[in-house]
Amino acid sequence: MCRQCVFYIFIYAAYFEIKSANTIMKNLILITVSIILTSVFFTAKAQTVMLDYYFNHEVHKGKSGQQERFHYMWEDKENTGFSIFGDIFKSHGATLKSLDSAPTAANLKGTDIYIIVDPDTKKESPNPNYIEEKDINEIEKWVKAGGVLVMFANDSANVELPHFNNLAVKFGMHFNDDLQNHVIDDNHFQDGGVMTVNNSIFKTANKIFMKDVCSIGITGPARVGLKNNNGAVIIAIEKYGKGTVFAVGDPWLYNEYVNGRLPAGYENKKAADDVAQWLIKQIP
Repeated sequence: MCRQCVFYIFIYAAYFEIKSANTIMKNLILITVSIILTSVFFTAKAQTVMLDYYFNHEVHKGKSGQQERFHYMWEDKENTGFSIFGDIFKSHGATLKSLDSAPTAANLKGTDIYIIVDPDTKKESPNPNYIEEKDINEIEKWVKAGGVLVMFANDSANVELPHFNNLAVKFGMHFNDDLQNHVIDDNHFQDGGVMTVNNSIFKTANKIFMKDVCSIGITGPARVGLKNNNGAVIIAIEKYGKGTVFAVGDPWLYNEYVNGRLPAGYENKKAADDVAQWLIKQIP
């Protein structure tokens, strides 16, 4: 039943109940009606943000001497993790999940935002899980039905681009084999600076730091989300069916670059909040 119908039914019933009730009953009826209408109109489902742990599944020897997962995980609070970005999503009411298996219609069900970060090369994993055609088909159908896909790449030396691009091309995008915003060391932060003033994604951040990224080629309905100072596209966007694709040439928003260590003037923490809010708004 539509919300307008529910509204009129309750108003109609409440009118006759209140008309014949005493003062105490009138107050009880009004309170009950208010609670029900608030529930009908303002109860919202928490958004679910899923982070891929399958295509990116890096391991290293931990403090205990045992092999353990690391890099771009919600749980990782070190520089290599996404814990701060995750906390930002949670501050906006989202629920965090992770996916240790290949994406399918079943395990993407109920997911609003799906983030794939830096798929593994053989240098990073002895048996990497490449993005195959069956995975691409599942993801494409999910996006078309209303999913919000986030693709964080990297410079070509640190990401498996060929299979990742097989997915990207479905949405009119291609991660290029180049190196943009190259920063030699911490004395050259300015080489990774990008202005975001008056950008539709970044409502509060005016300048961000994004180093050693790949550029993105776009075709068809895909459009520019952000260019660097040299005019190369480093963020691309596409509306696809009922869904949205958001692609960036770098993992960029992991803890190392949003934990306050950057020099004054770089607003990556604000940018992370801007991006989270923008992505949530794309959910149908």
